Amino acid sequence: MKEFNHIPVMLSECINALNIKPNGVYVDMTCGGGGHSEEIAKRLCAGGKLICFDQDADAIEACKRRLSPFSCVSFVNENFKNAKTVLNAMGVTKVDGILADLGVSSYQIDTPERGFSYLYDGALDMRMDKRQEKSAFSVVNFYPQEKLKKIIYEYGEEPFAPKIASAIIKARANCPISTTGELKKVIESVFPKSMIYGKGGVSKKTFQAIRIEVNGELEILQEAVENFISLLSPGGRLAVITFHSLEDRIVKNVFKLASTDCICPPKTPVCICGHKAQIKLVNKKPITPSPEELNRNSRSHSAKLRIAEKLN
Repeated sequence: MKEFNHIPVMLSECINALNIKPNGVYVDMTCGGGGHSEEIAKRLCAGGKLICFDQDADAIEACKRRLSPFSCVSFVNENFKNAKTVLNAMGVTKVDGILADLGVSSYQIDTPERGFSYLYDGALDMRMDKRQEKSAFSVVNFYPQEKLKKIIYEYGEEPFAPKIASAIIKARANCPISTTGELKKVIESVFPKSMIYGKGGVSKKTFQAIRIEVNGELEILQEAVENFISLLSPGGRLAVITFHSLEDRIVKNVFKLASTDCICPPKTPVCICGHKAQIKLVNKKPITPSPEELNRNSRSHSAKLRIAEKLN
């Protein structure tokens, strides 16, 4: 297996956000190559515990190797949407901190056979969990035109979505679109050459949209973040890193609702909803990478970190 290289985004900011107690229980919901997890594990002593989730089996294996010196760590090859159920089955009902980095790892992007990137020619896959059936190949080759247009427009925020969907339908009528290179060529066919040879990357939004659809990333996010909040002990911290506006909007809205007491209509004279805030916002505005980090790691440029603390 290719080395699972990934530079953890906003590492010091995340570790500070979690406010780690040496004997606390922590969960990394997306352990990836183990960069964030390793720094959490370093701060735990006897009695402390770190549970690492990732739906990518390659990530779990890489993280196991990296964290082999630490006896306080356990690993779960599962999507974080199932974390609450899995943790409860493990006897863990409350934790002191949760980290969720929602980005695609550098390993996934830079491994052509995983099919995440338009920069390399490889199988059209994009599955974070290779056990699932749905892949980018099935989305591109079997989705009807209207559905393709919808996901490219909504998940990719791509104004060329109608033309791209039409071009995909036309191309696959001759033979299946089997590789990232073939898909990239179809996408580029609808753009003016000045856009393709200018800043480049005209395929980026469509690839993002298809990846989100393949992995159901936005469908599960709201419920997952709500579950993360419910798992926290009083004073526990939740840190979430997002990488595009759709993710960030969901996290922001969940945090906003969970940090608000009454949600009755403004003119209601007396509260009748009974809604109580569960968290307080540690940072009202998202934290973004420092200029130094942006110079070191260009893939961190769209990252936003939101932090919340569980109330008593």
